[in-house]
Amino acid sequence: MHHHRLRSWPDLWFAADNRLKHVLLKMGLGDQTLTLKDLPPRPVGGGVADPTATLSDEILLRILAAVPESLRLPASLVCKRWLRVVGRLRRSLTLLDWSLIGRRRLPLRFPDLTDLDLVPASFASPSAAAAAALCKGCVLLTVGPVSVAVDIGVDLPVGECRFLEPAAIDRGLMTVARDCPGLRKLSLVAVASEAGLMSVAGGCNTLQELELHRCSDLSLRPISAFNNLQILRLVGSVEGFYRGPGVTDIGLTILAHGCKRLVKLELGGCEGSYDGISAIGRCCMMLEELTISDHRMDAGWMAALSFCVNLKKLRLQSCRRIDIDPGPLEHLGTCPTIETLQMQRCQLRDKRSLQALFMVCEAVRNLRFENCWGLDNDMFGLASICRRVKFLSLEGCSLLTTEGFESVALSWVDLQRLAVVSCNNIKDDEVSPSLSSLFSVLKEFKWRPDTKSVLAMSLVGTGMGRGGRFFKRI
Repeated sequence: MHHHRLRSWPDLWFAADNRLKHVLLKMGLGDQTLTLKDLPPRPVGGGVADPTATLSDEILLRILAAVPESLRLPASLVCKRWLRVVGRLRRSLTLLDWSLIGRRRLPLRFPDLTDLDLVPASFASPSAAAAAALCKGCVLLTVGPVSVAVDIGVDLPVGECRFLEPAAIDRGLMTVARDCPGLRKLSLVAVASEAGLMSVAGGCNTLQELELHRCSDLSLRPISAFNNLQILRLVGSVEGFYRGPGVTDIGLTILAHGCKRLVKLELGGCEGSYDGISAIGRCCMMLEELTISDHRMDAGWMAALSFCVNLKKLRLQSCRRIDIDPGPLEHLGTCPTIETLQMQRCQLRDKRSLQALFMVCEAVRNLRFENCWGLDNDMFGLASICRRVKFLSLEGCSLLTTEGFESVALSWVDLQRLAVVSCNNIKDDEVSPSLSSLFSVLKEFKWRPDTKSVLAMSLVGTGMGRGGRFFKRI
């Protein structure tokens, strides 16, 4: 009877995949290179010895760092040592279970984290009744990358999820501040007290990016303690997911005086008016990028954008309106350094507010529209106010016709790059000779207004670059 030695996970790994073995044999380590004679001898009984057993953790870390990221998870299952070393390679983590913080597992499992998302773990676990319902096929509530089990045993309004107790979140944030001092980005739910955020500000001195969900004016009071903060995202509420107390002009003013080194700011589901936006413009002199999504701003807020003297990029997302009353157009002012204006999933039905926006962004170079409702020929014609446009991107603008598009595109003498995608009323057979001449001199050209378009294919071989439906002039 022959007895075979029980093979370990490293044995199975190296027997099934020789790629890491080749790395070991060919990788130069300092002044010496591993060769076959450096590896432990093959044991008797048909097993394969672990070639990494004699390597230090630092050398093994260098080897595993060369493994494609898609293979690192299976590599971490080889043995406990590999699990520990692979954990040092992870820099970004989304936490799903808040209890992992209390058990102090993060610094042991992932000692070099720089990006930590605590939002999914901040929702309270469902009750036993909801958990039983989930087992029977109940649908999870999902918004973006976050999925939460709705607790059917608790009488909450639709779109209102339960969060952990503030005291529990406070304790967790204090633990994170001790265990993860090298964090550069942190996402969390602002339902804790000031003590939790203050502990993070004191323990994570290198933190540069902060994302606060369900924030309020009071939750922004400790914001000045983050000395190196450059990127900030505030989410007051998310429709269909949770409602928050909201951020008003008071919170925006606190933010303006506490974060004077901000470079990027995103306001989601926030209230405010001229006073709050103007305070940000006056105090945050380094602000270059401003994103406003699903805003609840009062009338006249847009006139305050002219105080953002170094603003380069303005993005509006999922806004039902821009500004219900922008005031006299001659009092709006302009953003002199603006380069990019991007509108995504916005309702552009108010001609006066859209005209005011184009006047504020008159100096814009890059203009992007993506799935915006109400952008017809008359509304798009207002874009001719911006005379310096070099790049235009239209996607999902189904009301815009070839005639309306052409009248504006031909007015931009500096236009160099163009992308038209999923705009079904822009037709190939309606393109005029003047518009065709414009296409021939563009440096970049992407033309896919509908699935039947053949114009781009007919331009292959005309010297505009390489094939397909995207052309780049050489």
